[in-house]
Formats: sequence, structure tokens, C-alpha cells
Amino acid sequence: MSDNKLSTKEILALKAQAHHLHPVVMVGQQGLTDSVIKETDAALTAHELIKVRVFGDDRAERIEICNALCETLSAQLVQHIGKLLVLWRKKPDEE
Repeated sequence: MSDNKLSTKEILALKAQAHHLHPVVMVGQQGLTDSVIKETDAALTAHELIKVRVFGDDRAERIEICNALCETLSAQLVQHIGKLLVLWRKKPDEE
């Protein structure tokens, strides 16, 4: 699987698209659980572009969660503002 990084232009377009989205996944006190990963995976498969809300005030922990999600699900971070992450993953080609 090729790791195709988004260009700056693509990121700007995705940020604009994401602006009106509501968070579809919430990461709570338990942090990154299997069910959160499954939910995020399903949301990315359905929508390509999603918002994830990470509760908790520790910025370093939020960044860790973000990195773990991106790595586990082959997604890319489009934007990280406060407790909101915008993630993108290309939909798999329909066979």
C-alpha cells in the first residue's frame, strides 16, 4: 500500500470541507479503546473525512491519540484544533 501524502492544496480543500462537519467519534476518559478504533475505522470507510473529538485537557495525550489513530487506520491528520481532530483516509477502490 502506497503512503500518498496530501499536498498543501489538498489539505486546504479538506479543511474547507470539514468546516461544517460535526464530530462523529468521541474519545473519552478511557482513551483509545478498541471500540473507538473500530468506530473511527467505520466512519472513515463511510465518509473519508471525519472529525474526532478528544476529551481531556492534556494536549500531549491528544497528539498521542491522534498519531495512534492515524498509524493504526492508515489515516492522515488534516487539522488539529483544540480537542478536535480532522482525519482523512481515501476510500478503498470498489472492486
